[in-house]
Amino acid sequence: MELLDEIVLTGLTVFGRHGVYEHEREDGQEFTIDLRLRLSLAQAAASDDVGETVHYGELAEKVAAVVAGEPVNLIETLAERIAAVALDDARVQNVIVTVHKPHAPIPLDFADVAVTVHRRRTPDSLEGITA
Repeated sequence: MELLDEIVLTGLTVFGRHGVYEHEREDGQEFTIDLRLRLSLAQAAASDDVGETVHYGELAEKVAAVVAGEPVNLIETLAERIAAVALDDARVQNVIVTVHKPHAPIPLDFADVAVTVHRRRTPDSLEGITA
């Protein structure tokens, strides 16, 4: 089994309108996204060609579009949609997505609420992806 390399993007902060409550949809809030992609980077390293790897700037824009896009009730759903975007690139073998919601409507002092999903490509399909 080939060892996999990683591309990590942390702290992508995007305004979105996700949540169960109407005021979350109306007012919106910032969400912070962390991604960890696992794939082979050997070809990209050998060629020194950005076309041989996942362009993390373009990936960040795609993820931001998901977060800023259609509202969902749960950050679990949002994380699943982001994972599907990352796995759209056939080179990505698995992905870990964390969605932080630091301004969640909790009437207590807290630092953050986050959901993390782990998704991987299988030979026949994408495990866990239902987007």
